[in-house]
Amino acid sequence: MIMMKFWLGIVALVVVIVSPLHAQSVWATKKSAWTTMDDAKRAQMEDYATAYKQYIRVARTELSSTAEIIRLAKAKGFALFTEPKQIIPGAKLIFNNRDRALILAVIGTKPLWDGSRLIAAHHDTPRLDLKARPAMEKDGLILLKTNIYGGIKKYQWANLPLMLTGRIDLKGGQRIDITVGDDENEPVFVIPDAAPHVDSPLRERKYTSVLEGEEMMPVAGSVTTQASGIAALFQQIQSQYGFGEEDLVSAELSFVPALQPRDAGLDKSMIAAYGHDDKLCSFAAAYSVMNITGMPVNTALAYMTDNEETGSVNNTGAQSSFLRDTYSAIIEGQTSTFTENTVRKALRNAIVISADVNDGVNPIFPSLSESSNAAKLGYGVAIKSYGRSFNANSELTARIRTLLDDAAIPWQTASYRNETGGGGTIGVFISKENMEVIDMGIPILSMHSVYEMCSKVDLWYFYKTCVAFYGMN
Repeated sequence: MIMMKFWLGIVALVVVIVSPLHAQSVWATKKSAWTTMDDAKRAQMEDYATAYKQYIRVARTELSSTAEIIRLAKAKGFALFTEPKQIIPGAKLIFNNRDRALILAVIGTKPLWDGSRLIAAHHDTPRLDLKARPAMEKDGLILLKTNIYGGIKKYQWANLPLMLTGRIDLKGGQRIDITVGDDENEPVFVIPDAAPHVDSPLRERKYTSVLEGEEMMPVAGSVTTQASGIAALFQQIQSQYGFGEEDLVSAELSFVPALQPRDAGLDKSMIAAYGHDDKLCSFAAAYSVMNITGMPVNTALAYMTDNEETGSVNNTGAQSSFLRDTYSAIIEGQTSTFTENTVRKALRNAIVISADVNDGVNPIFPSLSESSNAAKLGYGVAIKSYGRSFNANSELTARIRTLLDDAAIPWQTASYRNETGGGGTIGVFISKENMEVIDMGIPILSMHSVYEMCSKVDLWYFYKTCVAFYGMN
């Protein structure tokens, strides 16, 4: 009897120890964010998706994104900042940095040094930039040489309709904005691939070098006169657009896909578009600030920055002083005793979401994801947990979890596999200002490609996250 009780006790102990190991993880119980959507929410989601598609339809580069956001903001009552006396509670202001980066701000009732809410994203996107001396005539064709901007898979850009967009600044101070290939009646540009009948010498090229960098040359025309093809091309350009070959030295012209945003899937649950990374987050930040009603307690700011895909460099990237300059300008309008210490206090007391999309689980290549920690399309916004000192501190992460749960916003985490690459956001530069920063976003498919895909429900809930964050005490 004693022995039997002993073994029954051991069995009971084993059951107590082992049973939790077989219990379902809380993460396994997470359901698709679509299950939270009733008809009213779906209608609101579709309205927001439509507004986003209209924006990304025209916001091809940081130049056109800045112009479109300013247009939308002015329609919502925002004004360009010009002087400190504009800084009053409830003021809606635009801080424009060289037409390539900007900050939208709604001034709160509390002074900036007592806290602010900032969402920072980038609105530049991988592309091909036209070289200063691009034209090359060969074998009856005129080709244009390019520089690669950001991380791309070069082969994806062949056999694709491309449009040319950007600006040219002339010596006399005149500026010419140009877009060719967006309208269906305009010509497009194409990088020609080799035919499979003759490409056997190329078949041993590696995955990343199917096309070499110096082969990324769209066709701009063919020789159709007895004169030089290049000369004839620029005569046409001068006549039609008002600039010449030498003016390209002071131009910022880019080739981007001439593809329109489209609903994807028979259920129309996704959006396919060029530039989700990271205009998706830029628009959410800007749109939520534009639609703030009343007077916020904490000043709300949406920061859209440039050059993230190339290291956040130059005077319009996140490493510039633009953010600090904007904080200083607001403080100057709120106090007659401006000091550097006040600016530092305002930065230290700011809470920031560094917003950027992340790679979603791709069922075609499942081994590339860390299955238990990666983010999936349709499962809500992602708190990025990249490790390597990129993570927010635990107390800020807890506040964001509370914010999301209180607002009934589905969320998940995003982590990369160890030793397989990875990524970061502009948060690393903002953190240098001693601001409290957390990285968040949503997963997308085909990241950095010419046609990325996102889930409408994730898109919608990230916008709702921005709205809730701006109201966070």
